Amino acid sequence: MNLYLIFKNIRMDKNKQNQRRDFIKTSAVLTGGALLSSIPLAGAYASGSDTIKIALIGCGSRGTGAAFQALSTKFNLKLVAMADAFPDKLEKSHKSLLAKFGTEKISVPEDKKFTGFEGYKSAMEDADVVLLCTPPGFRPAHFAEAVKQNKQIFMEKPVATDSPGIRSVLATAEEAKRKKLNVVVGLQRHYQKNYRELIKRVHQGELGDIIGGQVYWNSGGVWVNPRQPNQTEMEYQMRNWYYFNWLCGDHIVEQHVHNIDVANWVKNKYPVSAYGAGGRFLRTGKDYGEIFDNHSIEFVYDDGTVISSQCRHFTGGANRVDESFQGTKGKIFLDSSNRGKIWDHKGKVLVNYEGKNDANPYQTEHDELFAAITANQYKFADADNAAKSTMTAIMGRYASYSGDVIKWDDALNSNINLMPDRLAWDALPKILPNFDGTYPHAIPGVTKVI
Repeated sequence: MNLYLIFKNIRMDKNKQNQRRDFIKTSAVLTGGALLSSIPLAGAYASGSDTIKIALIGCGSRGTGAAFQALSTKFNLKLVAMADAFPDKLEKSHKSLLAKFGTEKISVPEDKKFTGFEGYKSAMEDADVVLLCTPPGFRPAHFAEAVKQNKQIFMEKPVATDSPGIRSVLATAEEAKRKKLNVVVGLQRHYQKNYRELIKRVHQGELGDIIGGQVYWNSGGVWVNPRQPNQTEMEYQMRNWYYFNWLCGDHIVEQHVHNIDVANWVKNKYPVSAYGAGGRFLRTGKDYGEIFDNHSIEFVYDDGTVISSQCRHFTGGANRVDESFQGTKGKIFLDSSNRGKIWDHKGKVLVNYEGKNDANPYQTEHDELFAAITANQYKFADADNAAKSTMTAIMGRYASYSGDVIKWDDALNSNINLMPDRLAWDALPKILPNFDGTYPHAIPGVTKVI
């Protein structure tokens, strides 16, 4: 069973709506913190008390971290429900949070601990705010349910792993706006002071027109969980979600989306096409599922600007996680360690930003979200931009996997759905191991992705 056979003979529906010209003109690129309305929120303080009740959906390390940050704000919050596919992950998270915050902020009785694939629906019921932190393949369905239940939302990036998921998130984002539900997404550079301050100067014209750029997430990669006896294929893939595209989207989507999103933010638009290459150079064994260990993509914008993108997962090379852009008047450098610099074309430093005491942007996300909720303000609508930046990263994956030039409209309208037909422990994902335990993977020049 080869990955390219999964994609074979799938054709784009030529009559699909949401062409890029309509897709982009309906909303500008939002940055965190843009005040949208002071009209009272839907769903705020559903409990009728001054305590904001939160539910955690997805209890891994990032979910536990998100709950930690929410509960560390100055506001009156209480965790009242938790959900995770795995009971052991839920219990580990609960134990950690209880040890830190005690019963004053952690009030999750046994009947409010929900496991399996459908538990998230029940976990949301008593909450005012939900934290959506599962692997990203589940994000579209969980986001839709949260908005259906009129919840205020924090959700992690990326927001989908395939084009149908992106279209779902975009539709749900419009419904969230209609209902005036705050949605903050964990693209935390939008909440980081050096990025906010310096990109504001870019948008004010200090660099002139942005005509080029480079974005990087080159690192050694992440964890592996070895296969255990008696695991079903579904459990194995869920425990190793980073290595399967229906769950993760490949690291160009799950991780490099941060840097790609910065490119879109600086350009204040989304690219029209992507072209590049990638492959499995060093991480080729059965433990690494179907994903590539490197991607190099050129994203082209409608004014001809090319942003070069690199990400890789293997050790021994030079690590780099940052962004640089060139304009008609100068250039800019940014990175996640609170630094930034702007030069003119003669090399004169115009801004040298060293925010050694800046707030943690992961915490700022929650501080600002819960400040808005406490003030009964509708202030955040991050989902639309998060979906489009995630779509940019998915388009990059399509380009890397196929070796083709991939156009935005074609990528967005793809009907390839990576999600399993059924979610259950005995169900089979669409990607399965070969006879030797390795997984089929994309072959550039052969694989068809849209």
